[in-house]
Amino acid sequence: MIDLNDILENAKKELSEVENSQKLGEFYQTYLGKSGKVTTLLSKMREIPNEERKEFGIKINNIKEVLQSLISEKENFFIERKVQDKLNKTKLIDLTIPSTEKRGSLHPITIIQNNIIEIFSSMGFTVEDGNEIETEYNNFEAVNVPKNHPARDMQDTFYLDNGQVLKTQTSAAQNRIMRKYGAPLKAIFPGRCFRNEELDASHENTFFQIEGMMIDKDVSIANLIYFMKEMLVKVFGKEIEVRLRPGFFPFVEPGFELDISCPYCKGKGCRVCKNSGWIELCPCGMIHPNVLKMGGIDPEEYRGFAFGLGFSRLAMMDFGITEIRLLNSGNIKALLQAKIK
Repeated sequence: MIDLNDILENAKKELSEVENSQKLGEFYQTYLGKSGKVTTLLSKMREIPNEERKEFGIKINNIKEVLQSLISEKENFFIERKVQDKLNKTKLIDLTIPSTEKRGSLHPITIIQNNIIEIFSSMGFTVEDGNEIETEYNNFEAVNVPKNHPARDMQDTFYLDNGQVLKTQTSAAQNRIMRKYGAPLKAIFPGRCFRNEELDASHENTFFQIEGMMIDKDVSIANLIYFMKEMLVKVFGKEIEVRLRPGFFPFVEPGFELDISCPYCKGKGCRVCKNSGWIELCPCGMIHPNVLKMGGIDPEEYRGFAFGLGFSRLAMMDFGITEIRLLNSGNIKALLQAKIK
């Protein structure tokens, strides 16, 4: 028993002289490792008289517990010291002092997109992604645009060497999503689109849209108008004057153009609205039976509406940006408007 007490006292003394984690690991192996001084004592149990063996075992276990506790304390001490040393070398910041750094913000289009997604998600629409590089079939044929349609003209569409195209409209995802979910269906799919446009205050060759579809047995134009009005009220936070006029789009029948009163000139006419007093915002209509068929949905049983909404124009109107080209320019002043708002 005297030998065991000596081992414990010697261990405490050595442990007090350990200065770092590496030495602490070596100390552990010396005493509690497989060949450690305390561990090897267990092999001497058979040399102890039977009447003393129990007390000998208890004593060894007590020594192990004491050493393990002391090692744990020492290890925590080294960890805390390391953290404190790092803090001492770190420049402290007074969080109560107003910052002089310029703060960034989300891009206006990102803000609008997140807002639109939140609005339609709250109305039960699924959010899907679309490809930026699409097959000619998905981009044109699947949305009822035949081979000889003007939209396939090289002046409008960016064709790739492999025969695919840069998506000209978010409608390119309609067929894939209809085949994925079938009917009934409520989905929106935002994305970036590309067209070989002549650039001006309201046209860009790279722009952002969101496409939406609702397909069910009793869907009508009234449903389309309801969802569009709900969306616009929530985006602008007020009633917006709109008009619905006939429009031709191969993938809807009947088709409409949903326009809103120009917020820049209050309907009087300016260069943004091309002096018409209105801004074209949302082409829409009832999904053409051919499109439903190609999507694997029976047009005799189901009907649906589809709409395409331009994020770029919405961002311009919501944040008072008069040049659509500013949105892709990296102009900080244009982005700061979103921050201020």
